[in-house]
Amino acid sequence: MFGSLGDIFRLPDLKRRIFFTIGILFIFRLGAYIPTPGVDRSAMAALFSNSGGVMDFLNLFSGGALSRFGIFSLGVAPYINSSIVMQLLVVIFPYLEKLQKDSTDGHKKIIQWTRYGAVLFAFVQAIGMTAWLRGVGVMQGTFFDWLLVVITLVAGSMAVMWLGEELSDHGIGNGISLLIFAGIVARIPEAILQTWNLVSIGQLNIIALLIGIVLMVAVVAGCIMLQEGQRRLPVQYAKRVVGNKMYGGQSTFIPLKVNQAGVIPIIFASSLLMFPYSIANYFGDTSVGQFISRLFTPNGIFYILCYIALIIFFSYFYTAVVFNPNDIANNMKKYGGFILGIRPGQPTSDYITRVMERITLGGGVFLAIVALIPNIMSSVLGVNSFYFGGTAVLIVVGVAMDTVSQIEAQLLMRHYDGILKRSGGNKTRGLLRA
Repeated sequence: MFGSLGDIFRLPDLKRRIFFTIGILFIFRLGAYIPTPGVDRSAMAALFSNSGGVMDFLNLFSGGALSRFGIFSLGVAPYINSSIVMQLLVVIFPYLEKLQKDSTDGHKKIIQWTRYGAVLFAFVQAIGMTAWLRGVGVMQGTFFDWLLVVITLVAGSMAVMWLGEELSDHGIGNGISLLIFAGIVARIPEAILQTWNLVSIGQLNIIALLIGIVLMVAVVAGCIMLQEGQRRLPVQYAKRVVGNKMYGGQSTFIPLKVNQAGVIPIIFASSLLMFPYSIANYFGDTSVGQFISRLFTPNGIFYILCYIALIIFFSYFYTAVVFNPNDIANNMKKYGGFILGIRPGQPTSDYITRVMERITLGGGVFLAIVALIPNIMSSVLGVNSFYFGGTAVLIVVGVAMDTVSQIEAQLLMRHYDGILKRSGGNKTRGLLRA
């Protein structure tokens, strides 16, 4: 593996992409430490030291920028919320679907409208957050001081969006996912130190800590199984003569991933559940604001039910966006391929759709279980500081595997060995029978 890592730096293009990725991540982490003007940082730190629930959850996904109220406090949440709304609109309105599929210019328009939506969501969240800080006494000043904070937060969110797009275009991996990954991973040393301090003073039971570590290993293993799991549909190609040569007559398979959407359902569901809390900030400490905050508190029954429903919904939704059974069936028919026992054409498309619906349900349910088990166990065991739960682990494992896969693809394309050695040259994959 170390020899393969050395091969990365022998390829100028790949080396440039990796250094570009590291540079963007450094800028993103630097922005988390640049304070927003007009905010009492000591009061902000005291507020977060006595908080929990949604506040810790929001702070986790901002990489700690929210507790310091840095210029990147909003993070990628506005852009993700805008992407969710735009993808829903593309499915609802045929005109937008045509724009997305028919031309490069149309796809650019969709991206541009997504950016405009991100600005709108950023303003809503920035105003809500600023109103909340004024209500709890962390921020003082005139209307213009309040406006300066809002503009700073929106500008920081747009900068994060630009960093993510540049990372996707010129770096390695998905830019937005990598920024979330960096924010979560950056807090691991702090989490380890806090956990050790709790063990040292006797506030955290060593047995509970060991159970938490075993559970974390099990969650990581489950994430890897989920990311690698496939259902393979056997395909047979008929023999055909082209000129003086005979083609076809081969057996292969269609790999249908159990988790076709990757970590997107987790990211979308988490970001969408953060939005009501931003709305609750408008109402401050009123009965309405407190009701919304309690309703969407992590580990609450309503929050967990919404979280499970959104994960399963986005698993189906994103799979429908990126996976088209009609195209697969038409390509198979064009080259003389067929699934054993299924007629080519529309029957093949219907069969693939039925199989994909069943395995997507299994993948979505398993995704939700893996995401929620650590949170539930944290409440049972009382390991509250062990916040690096299922959601964060799924994102970290999924993004890390996707990034490694892209690096491996670059190496194999240039006739180098991959980073991960596998016996027989094949990946070990789990099969989910439908």
